[in-house]
Amino acid sequence: MNKKEVANIRKQFKLDHDLLNIYDILNVYITKETNEIYHWERLPFELVDREKQELYMGNFKKLLTGELDQKLFELRFQEAAEEPAQVLLHQALVSGDPEEWQDLMLMLVDRMLKDVQYERDMVVTFVRGQYYLPTKARNDEAEESEKNEVFAHPFILCSVNSTEKQRKTLLFDYVEREFKYNVIVDPIIKLSAPEQGFLYPSVTDNYSDVNRILYCTGKSNFPDPHFVEQVLNGERSVTALEERAIFEDIVKEVAGEQLDSATIAQVYEEINRVIEMNEETKQEEPPKLDYKDLERVLNASGVEDVTTEKVERAFETIVDDKNYEMKATSVIPKYTSKSIKIETKVATISVSPQDLRYVKQVTFQGKRCIMIEVDEDVAIEGFTLASETLLS
Repeated sequence: MNKKEVANIRKQFKLDHDLLNIYDILNVYITKETNEIYHWERLPFELVDREKQELYMGNFKKLLTGELDQKLFELRFQEAAEEPAQVLLHQALVSGDPEEWQDLMLMLVDRMLKDVQYERDMVVTFVRGQYYLPTKARNDEAEESEKNEVFAHPFILCSVNSTEKQRKTLLFDYVEREFKYNVIVDPIIKLSAPEQGFLYPSVTDNYSDVNRILYCTGKSNFPDPHFVEQVLNGERSVTALEERAIFEDIVKEVAGEQLDSATIAQVYEEINRVIEMNEETKQEEPPKLDYKDLERVLNASGVEDVTTEKVERAFETIVDDKNYEMKATSVIPKYTSKSIKIETKVATISVSPQDLRYVKQVTFQGKRCIMIEVDEDVAIEGFTLASETLLS
């Protein structure tokens, strides 16, 4: 599943969209004290108040928002699972009976409660429906409209949301002309910030892939291992943060612990060039780096004594697989974060990857210093910083 396919699905989650039908919604309330189902209700989605429908749509769209391998993870199902979640989900997907679908989803909630203690009351929301994706690129000159070039995708979506208590407030009653204490005790369901969830099935080349599931986490680079492995029976997925750490370890293994800023910046530029070429050629799959690609990147960046044997050995040392491939977008900082942080005891400096070449570590009067080359005057709290000439 690529980001374009995710975006095509996400943009359909709005009211009255003619390429989306939601049939049923099931809400399950879990109390933290008992860690049990306190209440559940299933309704045809069309019978839900329109204001509530809008809140749910916002929740579903938020759930499907984020970068792949950071907040969204396409998972394969474990082959050796004793009671495969894939079988349960597929049965629910093809069932035309709302009650059977409901019972299967409640079985999934039972999995969520096993060996887990929630810190807050939780609400698990399931919907089942159907959306439509184009089966081929649209041809504006063709007489056939885009709506006639779509393929139906039945789906199940799950969103897990925490609750919070309402704040104590003081109200003014216009009728009685008096101040009143707000005593509302009903918890608020945080639909704007889903904790996690999933979309089943996943999509590959605009076709449903029942062998994969899209897992969504509310916290970047921190998928819930219990939910992924025990509830969904999904295979463990490497996060972008973990893959970036793998990349850094491999580079250190080949080039050593110390590199100057210009070389580091050049490495990122070479990888960014790979990404840009992939985008220019409109490749659907994200570009990946194997040991041959990394060898070329390091050589082009001016790293000395880089050989195929050294890079292969580094891959085997770090990931125990010389044929391992890393996603280029996972290892370059501008795709995993907005900037590179240089942290010291005195200060934390944020620099964009392309400007890293202007940062140097120098020794002045026996002390290590960070020097940043700038073209303009530096302002601090409205004051222009005076320039000083340093003599070595």
